[in-house]
Amino acid sequence: MAQDPNIFAEATLPFLLDEADPLPLPGGKPPSYIADHRKRLRSRFMDGGAAAMPDYEMLELVLFRAIPRRDVKPLARALMDRFGDFNRVLTAAPARLRDVPGVGDAVVTELKIVEAAAHRMARARILQSHVLSSWDALLDYCHTTMAHRETEQFRVLYLDRKNTVIADEEQAKGTVDHVPVYPREVAKRALELNASALILVHNHPSGDPTPSNADIDMTDQIKAACGALGLTLHDHLIIGKPTELSFRSAGYL
Repeated sequence: MAQDPNIFAEATLPFLLDEADPLPLPGGKPPSYIADHRKRLRSRFMDGGAAAMPDYEMLELVLFRAIPRRDVKPLARALMDRFGDFNRVLTAAPARLRDVPGVGDAVVTELKIVEAAAHRMARARILQSHVLSSWDALLDYCHTTMAHRETEQFRVLYLDRKNTVIADEEQAKGTVDHVPVYPREVAKRALELNASALILVHNHPSGDPTPSNADIDMTDQIKAACGALGLTLHDHLIIGKPTELSFRSAGYL
């Protein structure tokens, strides 16, 4: 039976086969328009960078490696329709990605590699740096890793006496509007790391960074625990879309 050309199929062949002219396969080589389209898209990216490309075309570039023998534009459009933008596609949970017809392990792996690379690059800018003088880099990192998550996440940045980041740790994951946090565990971990100061960070998947009463109460508890141990709580950042709220700037600390 002939295969429906509109059905997405992931490659089981090595990724390197997508790096040059497509090689002939038992079923024949892909139509020339696919190779031509990919070449044009890659050339536009190399000439103009990401700024010259809409989100769905950036997504196509990622999908090329996962699906080397098919037109991936319909799948890129389907992912954009489902999740809204490039960032939300990258950060979507694997289970939700697989709900989109045509997405399997190869696609999920490619998307998560790109996501991890973005996180690692942003994280490298703040680790072992004086965080209070690199505040914009810190905010960029927090937005990159947390702004597009569909559930709440609570992180703690532990600093030494020079306010250099010595650890960045995820303390808890939660639901769409709640994450469990244990102030004693946060303070205990600071002692284990020989930290002198902390910055708390969590996200609001709703996009609104306004703190809830629970956020304020939790922050007060951690501040009290830090005070009893001689630790400094510099700030608590709530990451929304597209902005953030600083407890210190807003007068909560």
